[in-house]
Amino acid sequence: MGLYFLRRLLLILPTLFGITLVCFVIINLAPGSPIQQKLAEMRFGGAMGGAGMSGLGGERGDQGVTEEVIAALKRQYGFDKPLLVRYGIWLKNIATLNFGDSFVYEEPVIDVILARLPISLQFGLTSLILTYVVCVTLGVIKALQDGSAFDVSSTVVLFVLYSVPPLMLGILLIVFVAGAENSWFPTGGIVSDNYDDLPFWSQVADRIRHFILPLCCYMIGSFTFLTMLMKNSMLDVIKLDYVLTAKAKGLTEKVVYMKHALRNALIPIVTGMSGILSIFLAGSMIIERLFQINGMGLLGYNAALARDYNVLMGLIFISSVLFLVGRLLVDVLYVCVDPRIDFS
Repeated sequence: MGLYFLRRLLLILPTLFGITLVCFVIINLAPGSPIQQKLAEMRFGGAMGGAGMSGLGGERGDQGVTEEVIAALKRQYGFDKPLLVRYGIWLKNIATLNFGDSFVYEEPVIDVILARLPISLQFGLTSLILTYVVCVTLGVIKALQDGSAFDVSSTVVLFVLYSVPPLMLGILLIVFVAGAENSWFPTGGIVSDNYDDLPFWSQVADRIRHFILPLCCYMIGSFTFLTMLMKNSMLDVIKLDYVLTAKAKGLTEKVVYMKHALRNALIPIVTGMSGILSIFLAGSMIIERLFQINGMGLLGYNAALARDYNVLMGLIFISSVLFLVGRLLVDVLYVCVDPRIDFS
């Protein structure tokens, strides 16, 4: 078992190398560059910044600017070196957790990411706990009451919710819930303007008010899937021979289902938790733009528009590490849920 996890740990390094290399090449070969963004700001005072330069090809954006200025910008941003050399330099800096400076914010990338980490972590952790607690509980209840009026009606509600896109749900919530007269829910942001002046419990209530609507949009995508997965897994397990044998021995249904069946039924649910560590970078560009939340999703979107390569690579590197380590933790969870599993 120990050798298996050691091999998995050693495989993380070459996998991470491949992911970052491919992403680095694609990002740097994509149309537009930080130099073109800077030239646009210099020539048009930022009026065409961001997406406005995406339609300009290669040297076309350099017209009217001296070669000395362009050469100086290339040296400043490190684009005076070949692509693979730049990747080697980036890889060397990553070894010391130096992601470079953001071209847009002009401060270290790690500081830019850490400034938005608490927001994304709050949403990611809350949605993860609520989704799994509610979905597992509801899935078990639906399985034990399979075919009942509750099971059928809840299934209809779940699939109706599943068919609603998060963007459309967010718009509907803002218009009809947050936009209603004397509504308790705000239309955006994570705290009110007078948050710092409120007492502690009022601050807690204020955050809850701002979190509820975005959380509904965050959770709607996986809520139905996990609930139905839990139900079907539980249905498969309670039909197995060992469950019938436990019932025949006189054990109560509560003991049979909750102690014996539930543990094995959780194995498919554990499989879907490979991205559990990704809650640190959780974010949705659409939801965050809609609810004016300055989180990781919006950061990645703005970095892509502004060709902020260092921020993009920093997000890709951190999210890749979290996903790969999360896959390893899933194997550990497998053993915890079912000790019979042996990876050796």
